[in-house]
Amino acid sequence: MRPLRKDARGKPLKNIAYLKTDFGEMALAELDGLITDVFLTSHTTLGNVVEKETPLLKKAKRQIREYLAGKRQSFDLPLALNGSDFQRTVLAAVLKIPFGQTRSYKQIAEDIGHPRAARAVGTANRHCRISIIIPCHRVIRSNGSVAAFGEENCLRDYLLEMEAEQVEEAAKASGGKSKSK
Repeated sequence: MRPLRKDARGKPLKNIAYLKTDFGEMALAELDGLITDVFLTSHTTLGNVVEKETPLLKKAKRQIREYLAGKRQSFDLPLALNGSDFQRTVLAAVLKIPFGQTRSYKQIAEDIGHPRAARAVGTANRHCRISIIIPCHRVIRSNGSVAAFGEENCLRDYLLEMEAEQVEEAAKASGGKSKSK
């Protein structure tokens, strides 16, 4: 393992690269071979970074471009799931939500064995640092409405609509019905 670059206080520096999209510029960060952050630069900033497009960040950018172009439905990237054990468990459950489908906070809470923790699931989901790749946009309220997605509501709406359209198109092409939830 290579030594990590550090700032003046000894804190490791994350490598960061940028990606222009239809809904704004995104930043992708990695540390020690794991994706740590994916976010819109208009809503979030990140300290302790050095601009360096590593092979992993190039791969992540390519996969996000493919996803946004309708050519990819899942990601194959090493991720740094940060937070408490509970938060990491929630994010692992969110990663299992299939493309074009949604789950409620309550369903995720039940799936992870904490049926009364829907609000805690919402908090963990809201604090996800790896948008798009971890499909937090697929988690909704039990009544089917969408809750606030941090400051990136436009991104959430765009992703949900894009996935729904692709599922509909695939269903029409196969002569079948779509599955939305």
